[in-house]
Amino acid sequence: MTPEKLADAVLTAAHAVFTERGLDHSVLPSTTAVERPRNPEHGDYASNLAMQVAKRAGANPRDLAGGIAAELAKTNGIKTVEIAGPGFLNIKLDAAAAGALARTVVEAGAAYGESAALGGEALNLEFVSANPTGPIHLGAVRWAAVGDALARMLKAAGARVATEYYFNDAGSQIDRFAKSLLASAKGEEVPEDGYVGAYITEIAQTVVAKRPDVLEAEDPQEIFRVEGVQLMFEQIKESLAQFGTHFDVYFNEKDLHDRGELDHALERLRAQGHTFEADGAVWLRTTDFGDDKDRVLRKSNGEWTYFAADCAYYLDKRERGAERVVIMLGADHHGYIGRMRAMSACFGDDPDRNLEILIGQMVNLVRDGQPVRMSKRAGTVVTLEDLVDAIGIDASRYALARYSSDSPIDIDIELWTRATRDNPVYYVQYVAARTASVGRNAADLGLTRDTAPFDPALLTHEKELELLKTLGDFPAVVQSAAELREPHRVARYLEELAGAYHRFYDNCRVLPQADEPINSLHVARLWLNDATRQVIVNGLTLLGVSAPERM
Repeated sequence: MTPEKLADAVLTAAHAVFTERGLDHSVLPSTTAVERPRNPEHGDYASNLAMQVAKRAGANPRDLAGGIAAELAKTNGIKTVEIAGPGFLNIKLDAAAAGALARTVVEAGAAYGESAALGGEALNLEFVSANPTGPIHLGAVRWAAVGDALARMLKAAGARVATEYYFNDAGSQIDRFAKSLLASAKGEEVPEDGYVGAYITEIAQTVVAKRPDVLEAEDPQEIFRVEGVQLMFEQIKESLAQFGTHFDVYFNEKDLHDRGELDHALERLRAQGHTFEADGAVWLRTTDFGDDKDRVLRKSNGEWTYFAADCAYYLDKRERGAERVVIMLGADHHGYIGRMRAMSACFGDDPDRNLEILIGQMVNLVRDGQPVRMSKRAGTVVTLEDLVDAIGIDASRYALARYSSDSPIDIDIELWTRATRDNPVYYVQYVAARTASVGRNAADLGLTRDTAPFDPALLTHEKELELLKTLGDFPAVVQSAAELREPHRVARYLEELAGAYHRFYDNCRVLPQADEPINSLHVARLWLNDATRQVIVNGLTLLGVSAPERM
């Protein structure tokens, strides 16, 4: 029995009690949940439903819990239901109900862990969005891993997700990039505010090779801007693809200008009554919605501001059908939150419902406790390629997604390249490989899941039950990771599952020894072994990490 089915049984029992006692059913939630007690001796699962609803129902919580317990005890698969404290329900499953989860997982396959929790909500998830003026640096790489994992988890929880990369190909930083390329092509010093690194020389040389007459052109800087930005962005897309991160939409900022979308956004804001003119400029009165100052949309010289482009881009996403716009930004963007929320409100939206901004903290690559500065292409900046070269793609993605995004992290090269159990990704992937190895060895011995009927009641060892409970937690972990925007919950869960499997493997032999005949217990344990591999595969897939069959 899965935790979800047990939770449904608790709610069904509560409805029966409410009907019997003439209580108001409207105080009961549409869904409920069960959780594992901290002390396993208290039962397999616990529910506090009676305590949640008793006051509103005008009932004594412990008395209400007693009624629910009596009704719940009639459910097939439940061994005992005990009342604890002021109204907790401590539930124990019978062995067959507990063990049946192994079949549920295996038969569900890649779908195990999926749910409809987010009800098909349409989200636009923007992440990375590094300017096309250089290789992707380590801070943006964090979002490449975390954002991609979050998108997968949101989809697994039932959301409709469009992933998006905002290609900032307009503005002063692009001008500085073009000037840097032009100077490099001429063999001159890069401007003081320009970009440096071997990649500037590489791109400049590529442009010259493609356009040999570029330095004699009427406007060589414009040619370097167009060609250089395109080359840099192609490199960025290739790097992200090799990292396993793909986007549904690559959106060019320049298109906002070319299609007149800034004018469209301004008209919408005017219609809402939140714009005003002062000193020859057009302003948005964001202070009406909590911003620390009003924001300029169009300067007195007619130029649009970056904030105007932000407004147009947000409106474009909403008009494309995004019910919630989710934007992942770096640690230096805290100041954007207030103005972006105010902008959303100026459009007539609810910032709590239609806009969500996530801030990620800094990442350092370290060796022997000291920061590593190793890039040959981008000066002192550590790039995506540097990280992958140092520890590999799987370790990079796992390491970046393993920690809460609002916490700074240090990635220790020696730890993440170590083939030992203290390397988290190795620890989890080793279980993926071991479960696959057990399956291969079982087949060699003539043991398959069909060798004998699956008897879940045989899985009674405490380590089997611990593993089953951990497997049962996976759907709730995925759901909470999606709802809370915390992919690291899946990584930490996988490490917990890996530990539970190791303890099971050390105490419960799956394969027969020597001339021992194959029996039903071997078959039942093989189901449990294969269920574990399935969940490890599903979890690693959500993180964009491989689940090897051999190591």
